[in-house]
Amino acid sequence: MSLIRAYRRFIVLLARFLFTIYIRRFEVVGREHVPLEGPLILASNHANNVDAPVISLGVPRYPMFMAKQEMITWPILGPAFRIFGAFPVRRSGADLSAIRAASEMVNEGKMLVMFPEGTRSRTGGLTKGHPGTALIALRTGAPILPVAVTGTETIVWPWLFIKPLSIRHVKLTIGEPFRLPPAERIDGDAAAAATDVIMRRIAALLPPQHRGVYAGLEGETTPAETDKVY
Repeated sequence: MSLIRAYRRFIVLLARFLFTIYIRRFEVVGREHVPLEGPLILASNHANNVDAPVISLGVPRYPMFMAKQEMITWPILGPAFRIFGAFPVRRSGADLSAIRAASEMVNEGKMLVMFPEGTRSRTGGLTKGHPGTALIALRTGAPILPVAVTGTETIVWPWLFIKPLSIRHVKLTIGEPFRLPPAERIDGDAAAAATDVIMRRIAALLPPQHRGVYAGLEGETTPAETDKVY
């Protein structure tokens, strides 16, 4: 076993150990919806930095992550993020190089995890989605796997390490994969419309109190708008 694989295994085992200490119940619903191979874009809500390891432990595929540029440069954790396949993206403006790199990863058959909101929600509810996820999906034609994480919004640092068992229940809900219809032209309007479809799919998996700006819109996606992947 290479050093990189050994290090990855150590981090996974450490994360699982920490979960047993701080989370009384970790529930995964819809794991059977995850395609086990082929290009895939996992799109999730984002309430806390621990959402990424929650997804990593709950989804039966190796994930690739887009990480904010500052995280990649952190002295200790930065190299760890890179080992786990994270690559940097600028949060201000359109980072076309990151979109190209992400599209290449997806076309290679990897599972790319994205948080369309772009950053953590401060309220626990969905905030307006950014077009990056939709652009990659439109460019690649890859299926999108909608995912909702609940329970992590109650985690407050650094109290996580001071109050064991303060996190009662974390739930990962995995929806059915779907594809966006091809766009005649991949422009801002097409990306905005596709983003709304993706965000409504995520909202449909969340409890009403967590749907945020997409409350009341989660049921508007129709079979004519998207194609299911079976």
